[in-house]
Amino acid sequence: MSEKRWIVREIDTKRAQMLARSLGVSSVIASLLVARGCADEPAARKFLNPSHDQLHDPYLMLGMREAVARLLRAINEGEKILVYGDYDVDGTTGTVVLRRALNLLGARTGYHVPHRFTEGYGIQQAALEKAKTENYSVVVSVDCGIRAHEPLHWAREAGIDVIVTDHHLPDKDEGAPPAFAVLNPNQHGCNYPDKNLAGVGVAFKLAHALFRERGRESQIAGFLKMVAIGTVADVAQLTGENRNIVALGLRDLPKANNPGLRALMEVAGCGEGRSMTAYDLGFRIGPRINAAGRMEAARAIVELFETEDAEEARKLARRLDELNRERQNVQAEITRRALAELSVDESMIDSRVAVIAGENWHRGVIGIAASKVSERINRPCVIISIEDGIGHGSARSIECYHLLDGLTTCADLFEKFGGHSHAAGLTIRSERIAELRRRLNEHAASSIKDEDLQPVLHVDLELSADALSLPFAEELCALEPYGAGNPRPVFATKNLRIVGEPRVMKERHLKLFVAGATGRALETVWWGGAEESTGQTLRTGARIEMAYTVEQNTWRGETRLQLCVQDLKSSDE
Repeated sequence: MSEKRWIVREIDTKRAQMLARSLGVSSVIASLLVARGCADEPAARKFLNPSHDQLHDPYLMLGMREAVARLLRAINEGEKILVYGDYDVDGTTGTVVLRRALNLLGARTGYHVPHRFTEGYGIQQAALEKAKTENYSVVVSVDCGIRAHEPLHWAREAGIDVIVTDHHLPDKDEGAPPAFAVLNPNQHGCNYPDKNLAGVGVAFKLAHALFRERGRESQIAGFLKMVAIGTVADVAQLTGENRNIVALGLRDLPKANNPGLRALMEVAGCGEGRSMTAYDLGFRIGPRINAAGRMEAARAIVELFETEDAEEARKLARRLDELNRERQNVQAEITRRALAELSVDESMIDSRVAVIAGENWHRGVIGIAASKVSERINRPCVIISIEDGIGHGSARSIECYHLLDGLTTCADLFEKFGGHSHAAGLTIRSERIAELRRRLNEHAASSIKDEDLQPVLHVDLELSADALSLPFAEELCALEPYGAGNPRPVFATKNLRIVGEPRVMKERHLKLFVAGATGRALETVWWGGAEESTGQTLRTGARIEMAYTVEQNTWRGETRLQLCVQDLKSSDE
């Protein structure tokens, strides 16, 4: 029996009907567009037809003119420029984009991607000191630096001009760091129209402006493949400019000729020139890129995308594939241990925020484990790995709780911290963890109500079984790319009957057939359903209500309609 509360969205049916007529689309597509904020024809047409002219002018971003002028001067005078990127998929893809752009414009560049375990997150003074000895006069950060006040003070005194490109939230008290220029749509005073750019997106805007100044703006489209990967893998909102970036990048990906990208697509099962979706970027390409920084050294990603040797590219891509499998195994074990800790500690069972610590848990995967635990318990979760008395933590939140605000109330407990409203990282001494748990729960108690802890499933529309067909699934493709902020539509159908015995796949998933009043059997898959369902609910002939997404499943050249279960209820509930 489902524990989720289904909430069916209220749709302005009159407006949806008018939109359907003006666009020449079905009432379902029009209703989904209205629900996504595209209630008038111009907005809907922009949503359905992403184009390059929908990308914003890069000079709308605060600090862009100063950053561009300094970099062009460095290029003209032969100064050395260091691109300093973060070690995750957002930072590494951004590093590749910006370094490639600068090199094409004739710059002398190097790059630095910190090691997660020996250096840690963000701009470090030691790396800037090394850059100084190697005669770098300009440093451009990617996906980091907005809170690096001390290292940037040192850089200014040492005569290094640092340009920060970042998208993380700045410190509320200190504001922007003392950089030569700061590019961040979320900094105070920046009126850039889209605040949801990923770090790679901000780096791309800088590259765009540079190419415009050199009269080579037509070349900027070639970077969108890499920007799309970083944007989706960083779980940025696929609305506004991000949606355009990803849609345009996906169109070009099958034509990619970069040896590293082609090799990576091949090991991820995305090769052979087939069209790709945001799912491929988020669950196939992205995790393999992220695996380098999580398990070894992230500079391997830059090496992969910069090599011109196809065999070397295949070797590097295969190594990323191996690291990703290792990451999956380690992550699963840490998730299991964290849930076990949660179940035996009575003080945490009824807490609003789960703060779970363990000795020497792999720091590279605790963020993913925190996401998995948060999804399972429907509460914010902080997972901390303690090493030699120091805890390195990753935190993930639920929709109703602003995580960074909560952590900011505990700022005096941390060695350092930072992040977003729903994801953050922190460093804390082990003896302070208990106090963090107490104070964070005290803060969350005023924000998270009892009803917020019940899992909620948002249903876009209720449909009859007769409405489901392969042409309907094809029509829904107009709303892609799907992802954060633009999720795949969820539908619900009542009065379904289970046909035949459900079959377990790979010990975790379920394959079943359901039928409506006409008796037409609909192929259905429930990922993870073997763990979530009960035999009584899924017996042959059982009457159910089902919430699901609609997809096209292609196997051996044949494309069929497939429903993917999001939740089930018995019809007599």
